This record gives sequence, C-alpha cells and structure tokens, in this order.
Amino acid sequence: MIDFYLNGRRQRCSDVTADTSILELLRTRIGQTGTKEGCASGDCGACTVAIGEPDAGGELVYHNANACITPAHQLDGCHLVTVEGLASGERLHPAQAAMVDCHGSQCGFCTPGIVMSLFTLYENQRRHPAPLTQARLEEALGGNLCRCTGYRPIRDAALSMGDYPAADPAWAEDAGLAGNVAWLRRPRSGEPAAEGHYVAPQDIKALRALKAKRPTARLVAGGTDLWLETTQQLKPLADIIDVRQVTEMNAIEETADGWWIGAAVTLARLTPLLAESYPAFEHLMHRFASSQIRNRATLGGNIANASPIGDTPPVLLAIDARVRLDGPRGVRELPLADFFLDYKRTALADDEFIAAIFLPRPAAGANLKVWKLSKRREDDISAVLAAFAWTLEDGVMRDVHLAFGGMAAIPRRAPAAEAALEGRAPDAEAFAAARAALAEELTPMSDVRGSAEYRRVAAGNLLERLRLMIAAEGGQAANNNSDSHDSATKVTLDAYAH
Repeated sequence: MIDFYLNGRRQRCSDVTADTSILELLRTRIGQTGTKEGCASGDCGACTVAIGEPDAGGELVYHNANACITPAHQLDGCHLVTVEGLASGERLHPAQAAMVDCHGSQCGFCTPGIVMSLFTLYENQRRHPAPLTQARLEEALGGNLCRCTGYRPIRDAALSMGDYPAADPAWAEDAGLAGNVAWLRRPRSGEPAAEGHYVAPQDIKALRALKAKRPTARLVAGGTDLWLETTQQLKPLADIIDVRQVTEMNAIEETADGWWIGAAVTLARLTPLLAESYPAFEHLMHRFASSQIRNRATLGGNIANASPIGDTPPVLLAIDARVRLDGPRGVRELPLADFFLDYKRTALADDEFIAAIFLPRPAAGANLKVWKLSKRREDDISAVLAAFAWTLEDGVMRDVHLAFGGMAAIPRRAPAAEAALEGRAPDAEAFAAARAALAEELTPMSDVRGSAEYRRVAAGNLLERLRLMIAAEGGQAANNNSDSHDSATKVTLDAYAH
C-alpha cells in the first residue's frame, strides 16, 4: 500500500509492483497525464514533480524530482504536487503565469517539468528569500531541457514570477495538510510489511534481518541509477529493499576527527557540510547531474554503484574517506581504496550494505582541487574527474593524493605519480615526472564520452593545470576555506571549477 497525498487529496494505491515509478503510477493508475515522459532516464526533466515532506517544525518542504526514475513506493507519507495541482480554478500559479507572459513555451512537452522546477524555486524563495543569481537559476533549472523555446524566456519567467500576486493552490489553504502528511509518516513497530516484494525498513536492525533473509534483494535509496535498469534495459526489479527510511542511515554524526555520513543522506543535504569543510567538493555538487537528481541521490549509492566514472569516489579517495559496512554478521570498516575491487565489483558481501561514510576533518594547510571534464557543463557524466589533495611544507609537497575517475576499471589513486611529487618542490621537473608516471600506471577506457588517448592526455593536462595554479599563486594554493573569485586561477579554469 502506498499512502500519500496528491495535490492535497489522499491517495491509497495497493498492488503496486516493486519497480513502478512515480511517472507510471500517475499516468497509468491515477490518470494524471500532465506529467510527461521524455528520456526516461532523469536527464531531460519533462517528468519533474514536486515532493513535499515535513521538516522538523512540521512544515511541508518541497523538492523537485524526476518522476520517471523515482520509485512510486517512496511517495508513502509524502505530498506529491504535479502540474495539475498548481492553478486554483482560472487563477494560475505565479510560475505558470510568468511562463505564459514571458512566452516560455512552444511545443509545451517539456513545460510541465519546467513549471514544477519553477514552483519548487518559488517555494524555496518564499521560505528563504535571496537574490536569484545566475548560479541559483542554473542550479534550479539545469535539469530541465527544452528543444524549441530557448532558455531566455524561461529565465525571464523565473526572474519575474516573484513579482506576481501570491496565488496559492487550493490545497495550500488546507491548514491540516502538513499534519495529515506527517501522520502518514508515523513510526511503525515490528518488521515492515512487504507488498509486491518492495519493503522499507525504518531502522538498521530491521534492515539487517531483511538482508539475512533476502541477500539477493536490490537496495535502493534514491533510485537515480538503479531505476535505469527498468526504464532503459527493461529489466524487472522485483525484489527491492528501500533504505531511505532507515533512521541510522539518515544521520550525520560529527566527531573530533570528522563526520560519519549515513549512506542514505542525500547529496543535497550533504552539500552545506561540504561548503564549510571541503569547498572544492561542494562546488563539484553543482555539476553533479541536476537538482532533481541531487535531491534524491545519496553518497552511499554513488559509492555502491561502483561506476568508474562516478563523481564522488575520486574525491573521497583523495581525502582518505572510509566506509562502514554492516549486515547480519556484524560491522566492519575499511578504507574506501579497499572497497573497489574491479569493474562494478566491490568488497561488499551479499548480505552486507554500506551504512555510513567517514569524511576526515581537513588538516591545517591541506588543499583540495576537484576538476571535472564533461561534454556539457550542466547535467552530464564525467569523461575524466580528477581530485588532488596535498599540503605545502617548506616549499615542498607532502601528503600528495592524486585520484581519478574514468582512468581505470575502478575509481583509483595514482601512487606512482604521487611518489613523483611527494617531498619535492611543485616545479616543472617534478610534475613532468608525475605525468610520465601517470601515463604508465593508469589504463583509461574508451567509450562515447572519450577515447582512451583523450583521457590519458586530459589527465596529464589536469596535473599540469595543478602546477600552473600553484605557481600562479606563489606556491600558496587556495586552502579549503578559500573561495577567491579574483584568483589568478580563474583565467585557466572553467566557470565552475575551484
């Protein structure tokens, strides 16, 4: 049973298969067809909806998400808003009215998704007023593609919708809605009920028990990669354990040495912590897919996916992250470098799962640079991702960590290249030796995003970029707490790299 609210009205849907998406539920079961299917892979944003969940104060907070790759069962205890739920009679919501007046639509196929992203931006502005900068607009709309209108009218609509008179949907006038949604999310005791082999435990003890009984069940958190198996490869996902509600896996625990990040913590929720301690990592998040994806995707899922071109593993390798594995046979920890074994193979046993990831607190004087190469600036997968960590002591490099994605069957560090820089001044000779070592120790792949030769040259060029950056700043690279937009590095880096 999926028990949720849709545009202010309660819905109870039974006999929903495990691999049903929100999009399928809307269009084939409920008959709400305003939400469109474009790519069925979370890239185009035509299917964007808004999902409301109660915050600590009981207020519903909305985020945009791709309905095509979000499990329908994750609507349980939520308020789903679709494009049909914005207008109140003939009165349009400001996001809709602005799109009409700014001529932000032509064929209209992508328009419902764009309007829903504008709606969540509007709601966020209402809760936390702030200037709508270009960066914020790109973050809000970077996951919505439009083939025919062009983005200037859509941008104009985003900038002007706050000037329209407030026009809340009818459901927003229901003072009891937030409380009704919160009641659906009440804690439940005992083993979770399974429907259609989709089960969502609420604590780690129940998850351990389920993994003992169903070791081959697929785990899902955000579903942003797993769900492509059913939408793109047409594979059935019949046995699913949803970890999104596991309390312990949603916690962020600070210690004297760093932070344990629960594996079900979303990237959107993690970003503020990164902004304070790892600005380069936080800046990467603005180029990690789209807001729709970051609102659902988790750090644990990006690691467990074990993709050689995943964005976060190289950064985590560069900062010496660790993982905590859990299961019915107990808990163990290991360095992330020992987790990846081979292409799509990890150290996880069949009955284990990632419970948390440890981010160490940056040491004094530590530096981190993260550079991503992709065909598009927005909403794209890396061809090469490099993460470089080091300190400078008395003019020489120490604790050098060079990690790459897209350069091997697994995300990995480059120990020979690191050794070429360790204890040496960051000069041309040392970096030439590091580039030579890198070319020998990593064997990149060829695919649609780049040839092996392109990746080899690009990785070496990123090392040279690091040398030029250090030289441009007089040997004192911007540390973790710096965000200098006037730095000499600005002319050599793209607008999103720090």
